[in-house]
Amino acid sequence: MAGLSASLRRRWRELYHRSSIQVILSLFFTAVAVVGMVFLGLTLFLRFSASNNALLAENSQRVLSQVNLNLDARLREMMRVSDAAYYQVIKDADLAEGNIDRDLELLYYTSRESLVSIAVFSDGGGLIAAAPLGTLKNSVSPERESWFAAAQERIENLHFSTPHVQNLFVDPDYRYRWVVSLSRHVELTRDGAIESGVLLVDMSYSGIEQICKDVDLGAGQGGYLYLMDGAGEIVYHPRQQLINAGLLEENNAAAAAYADGSHDEIFRGQRRQVTVKTVGYTGWKLVGVVPSENLWDNYGQLLLFFLFIIIFSVFLLVLVNLRLSAWLTAPLKKLDLAVKELEAGQETVDLRVNGPYEVEHLSRSVQSMVSTMRHLMDDILQQEEQKRRSELDVLQSQINPHFLYNTLDSVIWMTENGRTEDAVVMLTSLARFFRISLSRGSNIITVGEELEHARHYLTIQKMRYKNKFSADISAADGVEDLCTIKLIVQPILENAIYHGMDYADGDGKICVSAFREGEDVIIEVSDNGPGMPEEVVARLLDQSGAYGAAGSKGSGIGLRNVHRRIQLTFGREYGLTILSEPDDGTVVRIRLPALDEEGSRRYRKEGG
Repeated sequence: MAGLSASLRRRWRELYHRSSIQVILSLFFTAVAVVGMVFLGLTLFLRFSASNNALLAENSQRVLSQVNLNLDARLREMMRVSDAAYYQVIKDADLAEGNIDRDLELLYYTSRESLVSIAVFSDGGGLIAAAPLGTLKNSVSPERESWFAAAQERIENLHFSTPHVQNLFVDPDYRYRWVVSLSRHVELTRDGAIESGVLLVDMSYSGIEQICKDVDLGAGQGGYLYLMDGAGEIVYHPRQQLINAGLLEENNAAAAAYADGSHDEIFRGQRRQVTVKTVGYTGWKLVGVVPSENLWDNYGQLLLFFLFIIIFSVFLLVLVNLRLSAWLTAPLKKLDLAVKELEAGQETVDLRVNGPYEVEHLSRSVQSMVSTMRHLMDDILQQEEQKRRSELDVLQSQINPHFLYNTLDSVIWMTENGRTEDAVVMLTSLARFFRISLSRGSNIITVGEELEHARHYLTIQKMRYKNKFSADISAADGVEDLCTIKLIVQPILENAIYHGMDYADGDGKICVSAFREGEDVIIEVSDNGPGMPEEVVARLLDQSGAYGAAGSKGSGIGLRNVHRRIQLTFGREYGLTILSEPDDGTVVRIRLPALDEEGSRRYRKEGG
């Protein structure tokens, strides 16, 4: 907590120092007003939300009450048929004198839109009469059905079953219908004697489904209603098939214990509002479910209106605060603009500012320092530019002059010994070598010219070392026309000759190759010399120059020179990479940007 507080204070200080007085005043007054408006708005919004939740719960209860009335009417119709079958048909008939099939058929046809079948069974499960179908399947035992057992156990009550497929009778159309069964215990008369039986009335499940489906709970998408019995077993659910398949779960077990009314619950990580209504004498319960996320959907227009009021009020406040703060800070702002013009390098700037005494005094002080500050800035820029150019010139001038002296000594020795042709070849290569080195004062040459420079250098060195080594120079197509800074390959070749070829006996090999690698150019110099340990390689490009003394054999100054010049010119992502192992030779890779003539102009010296 302390760290968070310190971080907030630091950020506030940074914002304070970066912002103008006008902005700070505007933000402060606007923030105070906005916080007050937001607090008041949220209070009203939360109050409205609570009231709206209560209204939604009341609406859900009202919808469930309407569904309950419709469902109650359908169940009463079913009970009316059951009462008519019992009191008007079964009670008035002696089964020994005749059957009651015709009476049951008449009763069935009067209510056939909602009924599937009516049947009367003996206490042992035998079929006495039925309509419209009258033949039991051989594999069926009614006395084993749950509705039959419930009727016998609760003699004085009516029993409503959960939805099931009725498969008692032989149906020539092979139809299997979903039904809800109403069973009751009845007294049958046979030869004046009373015996027990069971009356079964099957109501079509589609009637209940039609009443319950497409119920609008007034909460947008996601709200739904389901029906269950008193034990919590689902009678109807809009996703009944998914529940039966185990692909969906419902919190019906917990809802069975809820009292009538609205309840808030969390089921499977989702908060939702549950409204319960008991269906009269059946013990069934209607359950309406509205996810809390959908309750918030009802607040969409209110939120939009609330946000519109906030944004419009903030807009007005910002305008007023900006006008007020602009009037208060106009002198300081004018002085600040004048100072920014000075920073941009503008020569003539009007620093006279009318305002409070402090502002006028500050403007005069700034004006008195302008001339001195401009001179100081010009001097600093000039010194920095001179420093950079001097550093590049010094690095370039560090190329070992002993090469020139040794070459001239070799020419003199060849001339004295009558080897004039070899002396001419060496002097010709030396002349071309220095012609490319000068390059009319330009620091940028083509890769082809740099490789030609390396070729002349190798010609001279092979003659000096009496062909102890061979050399090969190659370039991929198009690479020779690209540009590079000059004199970067020769110091690497010098290092390879001094450290790799000095002890060669005609079997030394130096290879120079140039090729593209993406947007870069790679110039690779490899030799088959003795190589170097890893710690030596790591110190060769050490910018501190701690490894070896300048000018000593093995100092690595030539490699560091090239590496530093490349990075000063093109950036730190370019330069040298050295790969070497003892007895396995050395590879030096030079990485440069792939620059054509147009792209190299910004790196050329004046007049180059």
